[in-house]
Amino acid sequence: MIKNNNFIKVLSDEVTHPFRFSICTLVSKPDEYREMVESFLTAGFNPRLCEYLCIDNSSSNCYEAFSGINRFLREAKGKYLIICHQDIVLHDSNINDLNSLIEQMDSIDSKWAILSNAGGINFKYLAMHVTQKSGKQLFEHFLPLKASTVDENFIVVKKEANLALSDNLSGFHMYGTDICLVADILGYTAYIIDFNLTHKSDGNVDKHFLKNRNDLMRKYRKALRGRFVSTTITRFYLSGNRLAYFLGNLPVVMFFVRQYYKYFRSKSNYHQTNQGVE
Repeated sequence: MIKNNNFIKVLSDEVTHPFRFSICTLVSKPDEYREMVESFLTAGFNPRLCEYLCIDNSSSNCYEAFSGINRFLREAKGKYLIICHQDIVLHDSNINDLNSLIEQMDSIDSKWAILSNAGGINFKYLAMHVTQKSGKQLFEHFLPLKASTVDENFIVVKKEANLALSDNLSGFHMYGTDICLVADILGYTAYIIDFNLTHKSDGNVDKHFLKNRNDLMRKYRKALRGRFVSTTITRFYLSGNRLAYFLGNLPVVMFFVRQYYKYFRSKSNYHQTNQGVE
């Protein structure tokens, strides 16, 4: 060991957090946000247990959702982050309910990283457990349900999962889908839970939503593409397609791929210059 090593911090299995919850919100309407915070305080999310973090977009959009939420994910000190819209109001469920649900999820699936009250289960089924602005209650009886995506109105994120949103996406839509895809790639799961609240918006499929949707589709088409991988001691092919996976890892295929890179893509193609990659 190094002598005089008092500057070295030895990490232990025990991780402490100053707060139980970090309640994180992008704010464009201060009055609406104030109503949201008051409902959280009434529901037991008091400042001794919770920190309230917000980004003030009331005058201008200093942060869009992806960059703003990434800042929340970096800076929040709570064991769990609640990333929520400013237009929600708690009324049925409270902090004790959420703590009980978290305890239940820990016993069901220790790899959970995301909880929400609405989302997509598979390509056919949705799960909606929320009260709409009109007062109509959408109740899902089979909860908790493992989800592929979550709605953005209310998302609980486990801090220790170290999740982040894509840095090459932006806007105010589809970040619930993005964080679920990131979590899945990292080995974590998402669930819809029985935490009912009022969400004063039914969503808006406008041109901005459609652009964010297309941007996300293009990003993951590239991110999930099949690819040849070379490490310092081995080479292989990755693909979600079983046939492509089999063919790409045949020695003869990998030989010809190496010849392609040898004659058509030299190391100089990857050299970084002030003008970018040559």
